[in-house]
Amino acid sequence: MKKLLLLTSVLLITTGCASLNYTVQGYDEPVVTKPFVKSEEGLKGPANGQIPVAVYNFRDMTGQRKASQTIASLSSAVTQGADAYLVKSLQEIGGGKWFKVLERGGLDNLIKERQLIRQMRELYQGKDAQPLPPMLFAGMILEGGIIGYDSNLLSGGTGARILGIGATTEYRQDEVTISLRAVSVATGEVLVAINTTKTVISFQDKAGILRFYDAGTRALELETGNATNESMNKAVQLAIHEAVVAMIHKGAENGHWGFKTEEKK
Repeated sequence: MKKLLLLTSVLLITTGCASLNYTVQGYDEPVVTKPFVKSEEGLKGPANGQIPVAVYNFRDMTGQRKASQTIASLSSAVTQGADAYLVKSLQEIGGGKWFKVLERGGLDNLIKERQLIRQMRELYQGKDAQPLPPMLFAGMILEGGIIGYDSNLLSGGTGARILGIGATTEYRQDEVTISLRAVSVATGEVLVAINTTKTVISFQDKAGILRFYDAGTRALELETGNATNESMNKAVQLAIHEAVVAMIHKGAENGHWGFKTEEKK
């Protein structure tokens, strides 16, 4: 019995090491489908000040549902609120010096609130009511969305069993694709178009024992395991952020904006 427990411990340690080895191979980094992408470092801000941008929507265009082997799932495979990740990246990129993000997702609510303020001021202050300042308008609209979700692109595993004692490791790779376009409000021209992809990794470890004793009249069966699934929301967030970085670099290369230079002392 002690030998069985010792062998089980060895198998669990070996399987755990295999999983750790698998997870540190750089799967957390998004892959951009163009060779021009550079690091976020050095994005100190645009040469001519913050760029006003508007995001009306950034939706799921895949229509994919969560994969299930037993039932027809009604849950979406990817988030339906990806515009929140895009707005956050635009506000934080380059220390918040690049873009001035204008509210457009809740534009109807914003207009209603402004109308309410104006009516109340006119009611209590009369003709001398102070008007609200004009709303800012965007020089650029960011369009796009989640255009692809491919499941089970790569799957496999390893395993071994001897004398009823064994361990297995299984893995699966999915992929999510993001599209981002910068459109000029003045001309309607698509200034920059970016596609990024991000892998989503899942893996599972299992170890077990099946032994018969007392002349085969009794059986001992033990099983343990764990599974790790990379967050789909985190994958979408990383892919969107990388698309924003790529858009800035590509727009600068095309001459649509420039980088702020160091001030001479």
